[in-house]
Amino acid sequence: MRTLEHALVAKHLITADDIVWLDQEASEQGKTFEEVVLENELLTEIQFKSAQAEFYGLEMLAAVSEEMVDTELICRFTITYLKKHQIVPLRGAEGVVVGMADPYSLKVLNDFSLLLGGGTPSPVLLPRNVITGLINRAFGDFQEDANVSDVLNDANDLGLDEIDEDTLNDLLDDTSDAPLIKLVNMVLTQAVRAGASDVHIEPFKDFLRVRFRLDGVLYNKHSFDKRFSAAIVSRIKILAKLNIAEKRLPQDGRIALILGGREVDLRVSTLPTSHGERVVMRLLEKTSRVLNLTELGLGSADLEIMKKVTRIAHGIILVTGPTGSGKTTSLYAALSDINSPDKNIMTIEDPVEYQLEGVGQIQVNQKTGLTFAAGLRSIVRQDPDVILIGEIRDKETADIAIQSALTGHLVFSTLHTNDAASAVTRLIDMGVEPFLLSSVLRAVVAQRLVRILCPHCKEAYTAAAEVVAECGEMASKMENQTLHRAAGCPHCMDTGYKGRQAVYEIMQISDPIKSMILKNADSNQIRRESIVDGMRTLKGDGCLKVLSGVTSVAEVLRVSNL
Repeated sequence: MRTLEHALVAKHLITADDIVWLDQEASEQGKTFEEVVLENELLTEIQFKSAQAEFYGLEMLAAVSEEMVDTELICRFTITYLKKHQIVPLRGAEGVVVGMADPYSLKVLNDFSLLLGGGTPSPVLLPRNVITGLINRAFGDFQEDANVSDVLNDANDLGLDEIDEDTLNDLLDDTSDAPLIKLVNMVLTQAVRAGASDVHIEPFKDFLRVRFRLDGVLYNKHSFDKRFSAAIVSRIKILAKLNIAEKRLPQDGRIALILGGREVDLRVSTLPTSHGERVVMRLLEKTSRVLNLTELGLGSADLEIMKKVTRIAHGIILVTGPTGSGKTTSLYAALSDINSPDKNIMTIEDPVEYQLEGVGQIQVNQKTGLTFAAGLRSIVRQDPDVILIGEIRDKETADIAIQSALTGHLVFSTLHTNDAASAVTRLIDMGVEPFLLSSVLRAVVAQRLVRILCPHCKEAYTAAAEVVAECGEMASKMENQTLHRAAGCPHCMDTGYKGRQAVYEIMQISDPIKSMILKNADSNQIRRESIVDGMRTLKGDGCLKVLSGVTSVAEVLRVSNL
């Protein structure tokens, strides 16, 4: 009797000897023949599925067109059922077809026939990742559009005491009927799908407000009855493994969840207020990709400067700006650019926000005494070439960073200052000696994030003199030019903006600036000298992005008026 295995041999995809050890491995590990073939990378899933389809006389699709996807049809079945059987209903040219990963799932076609009230649908083979993606997307859309008021009505009917203490594996897989659990799941799902960086849950006298921070700006998302407050906060505290009985003290925790295959890390902070506990959750997507220097939004001249200063053998390069201005993203882009097998790169951060292959990363832990300074002392004994310090917070850390730079290391770090020139005076105020600072400081990069105009709704207009008067040295270049401003549409949640890009101010430490540091000059003097040396200011870089249609005048002035 001819089997699929023999068909694979006949097509010269595997050998007869392969069948023997693959069957043995499948038997020993309790796996299917397909699983061991794919795990051992003898075939790709597309190759295996194509051979399966030909052997069983089925159609095989490597991808699914948008016309075939029907969210309402998919959501007639439970997500657990679809994922268990690895099947998904689709719209074909002549009716419903069922995409399946396993041809042995033909028996479940009867279930579809009964539920859909028609004839038996046609089967097609699909790769497993395609099926999982379609299911996650469909149920994600369904939860995004779900009616919050329906969930709240369920809560009214069933009470507020149904809180399950089990942690979630995949948020979309959680099928609990408890209304408050469904409500919290829905809010978190919406936040992840909207790309929110923070979720604020704030109790007031008569209501509970939920706000999302999108592209750096807070927006109202939901308003609930105040009596739901305690149950919602308790549910979040259970997920974060916090003490639900302690309501008088602030608490911090973390939630690791998966939303349709996307791993998300939530840092949870609770704070008692006069109207109940306030919760703020910072969302970090673990699968976020590290950008490279060319993707940061640097102009061509600034990009060349960044490439030059990051290839210096030793010294300190600082990135400055307020919290949430993208400093860590820029630093990791720089590290990624210089990362190579001949360099030993070490970082100490609080927290480690990105995973960078080939880089040794240390997480600060105050409870065990692993501070920036303590960790930095250990790092310098690990023979590093490049060191990244998450933040210079005190004189001790600053002194070790400077000593590391003096002894031949390239040191990257961040500071919280308004502009590039202020970083010099900030370090001197910490107690760093000016003669040491002038000898090791190589460049200071100040940055802010401006929101990008939504491409679907941005409006063109001719800039009048009074509109661009605040743009300083760039005002004359922008007057009577065609610029763009925010309008608002469903694509951008009526904000007029979608996404963010950085504006930069790169101050190279020239000989005149070194002399000014030695003389303990103030930041305004250093800033003026830097501009004479050719530095483009934050506002100037932002105005170039306005002229190119990336952002608006109002947005640049919002972030650069220091």
